[in-house]
Amino acid sequence: MAYYQENDVPRRLEELLNSTFYLQPADVYGHLARSALFFFLIFDFMCVLKANYFSKLAKPPSICKVVGKTILDGLGLPTLQVEISCTIQNFPKYICSVVIPAHFEVSENASPEVVDAEESERHLAVNTALQWVNESITEELWGLIPSNQAEVDHRLRIFFENKVQEEKERKELERSPEEPVHVPPPVIPPAPPPPPTKKKGQKPGRRDTLLEKPIIPPEPPEPVLHGSMAIGAVSLAVAKTSAILAGIPLYMNIASLKHGQEQLSTFTMPLLMGSVLSCGKSSPGKLNLMKEVICIPHPGLTTKQGIDLLLEIQKQVNRVMETLPPPKPETKKGHDAGKRGQQPITGKMSHLGCLTVNYDTMEQPLLLIQGICSNLGLDLGISLHLAINCAAHELMDYSKGKYEVMAGTYKSAAEMVDLYMDLINKYPSIIALIDPFRKEDSEQWDSIYNALASRCYIIAGAASRGVSKLLEHRNTSTPKSHGLIVNHTNQTTMSDLVEITHLIDSKKQLAIFGSMEAESTDDSLVDLAVGLGARFIKLGGLSRGERVTKCNRLLTIEEELIQRGTWGSSEEHNFSSFQEDAEKTPETTANMAEETLEPLDSIFPTEVVEESVKT
Repeated sequence: MAYYQENDVPRRLEELLNSTFYLQPADVYGHLARSALFFFLIFDFMCVLKANYFSKLAKPPSICKVVGKTILDGLGLPTLQVEISCTIQNFPKYICSVVIPAHFEVSENASPEVVDAEESERHLAVNTALQWVNESITEELWGLIPSNQAEVDHRLRIFFENKVQEEKERKELERSPEEPVHVPPPVIPPAPPPPPTKKKGQKPGRRDTLLEKPIIPPEPPEPVLHGSMAIGAVSLAVAKTSAILAGIPLYMNIASLKHGQEQLSTFTMPLLMGSVLSCGKSSPGKLNLMKEVICIPHPGLTTKQGIDLLLEIQKQVNRVMETLPPPKPETKKGHDAGKRGQQPITGKMSHLGCLTVNYDTMEQPLLLIQGICSNLGLDLGISLHLAINCAAHELMDYSKGKYEVMAGTYKSAAEMVDLYMDLINKYPSIIALIDPFRKEDSEQWDSIYNALASRCYIIAGAASRGVSKLLEHRNTSTPKSHGLIVNHTNQTTMSDLVEITHLIDSKKQLAIFGSMEAESTDDSLVDLAVGLGARFIKLGGLSRGERVTKCNRLLTIEEELIQRGTWGSSEEHNFSSFQEDAEKTPETTANMAEETLEPLDSIFPTEVVEESVKT
């Protein structure tokens, strides 16, 4: 007691309590903690003990302000940024910000009218989101504890449902009562042509591709309510706020949302899908089918080793484009000595972060990658695999009812199945096809899956429904595929992402987290992929800042996991059906156990990271 009296502790405590009574702060113990700390700075060490004691009794931080701002994404287009501030011991404090990408696709070679219309839609979507955030959402979330993600997302969902209802009522009021409802006449498809006679020399067992059915008209795009991106952005910002206040990385907070009290002993890094070439519909060459030629490092490599490998391949691709010989000179007759009308092979950087190359055949980009791998001492199909983003929905010519795989070359949906089978047979290093058909061609999705599922992932990207629709119908198996590309945009909350990954896992499918076409420098997508246990992450190429920053985040997370001893190795590729467990024979198991990586150059070490952890 004498010690306290010598240090004048009773008088100071009395003054502190008296001032608190007159101020009557909302967070009593938070005020006492701050005041005690202030006295410590002026007087003695005893006050810090009081501050620590009162801090434990203080109210947890709560949301006090949500601010929306317009910023530019990686292509200089407007998008939404959300900032979160919290009340901590009676004082507001800024915590963090996030940026959400817009859902709009990038229209290359589009007419000025289309570009202007899309620009107008984008501005309307962003401005409406700003209005929602700055005028309503702060009020909806004020006082909530950021760690209560379920309650935050519930309120956001109710808010969004009310906005949808308001929009529906507004459209009904705008519709004139006298305006007749136009009912389009039923479309009667033309009768199919008579079955042709079998061609001489036609391969046995091959489908008769000349017997074509009328194409199914495209489904209307899923409606996107202007402003919906505010919901996804705020939900992510709250999750990031909770992680910062808890002193943990975002991916650990996301993992706790998915697994609850069960803490993960290890985290597995998603396998990086890196785009190295683009030969899609907007490319200057004849080839349309390969919007992205993607490289996938072997699962036995660490993320750092995989990124080093992709960087070297990309560097070699750039070098090849720079050193290609000039076109052959014209002959006296005015024709070049090579292919008539042939253009020199050139490349330009696309918004996807890789070179857009004017190739004319499907073999050219694949042979280029094969040659580069051979020069680097990489065994394509073991050290590195390929994936093709076909983006088939961009190739359909509805006037002909066929896919324009190359300029002037059209294939029916049935013929596309044969084309893909031939491609995989010729290039077995291709282990994934993304969007090989439109989502309407469900019969062909079934056919390609049944034909190739044992050796190639069939993945639905644009052909898949949005997260909200998938959760509404609880169906991730249409179209039939090994997995889905999940995008975080519009009204998708953290709770939605947790639920959709649970649903995908229950169907034994793969979750692939993918970046949008117009990305920002926000790297939260990587934390979402790691925390929710995605098998792949598709980020585009390594030549644009908004994409490279996500690769840097992958490297940072892997380094953290290694240092904490929570890094887990990735499993080998498994092409078994998601509908039933794969039945492995003893021979298959033995072969998988004996399979090893071929030695790579010194810049691509193949030692697994577990060895470095042990040392």
